[in-house]
Amino acid sequence: MAEPSRPPARWSPGRVQARLRTLAVLELTNVALLGVAAFVLLKMPATWPNVVGFALVAVHLIVGAGYWLAKLRQLRTGAARPPGIEAFRWCRVLCGVTVGIGTIAVIVAAVRDPGAGTIPGVLLALFAVAEYVNYFHVQLTHDTAADLRRLVRTRRLHQSHLAMDLRRHG
Repeated sequence: MAEPSRPPARWSPGRVQARLRTLAVLELTNVALLGVAAFVLLKMPATWPNVVGFALVAVHLIVGAGYWLAKLRQLRTGAARPPGIEAFRWCRVLCGVTVGIGTIAVIVAAVRDPGAGTIPGVLLALFAVAEYVNYFHVQLTHDTAADLRRLVRTRRLHQSHLAMDLRRHG
């Protein structure tokens, strides 16, 4: 979900570490909150299209949390590259394939039988597509003043941090 901007030069290493830790915790928390909101509070039926849509989002949020934890470890240890970057290269391929196939399957189910048993799954699958793009391609989330200033100044989306690391270390 979240994608941090490059921290200003005045950010201390401790502040950057706190930001990365917060991002990782938020991504994992969002998995639980989304599940509770969808299945408990909104009483979304646990049909296969809805569960698949939720699972697609959850997987991307978990991968995102893993990346922020890897970045945190890289910063703490002074490593030249995030630990486990090779695994994220595989995740990019696997997540791309699964989000593509899963989204198509859920959309087909919704076309055949539109309603509460399928439409939420489509929305969740589309959210998963956005998360995939946000992590593996371009930064879609702009949640800090620095992110917004850069977006307004350049008027374009920028490559995501994970995409940059995959390019740098691959």
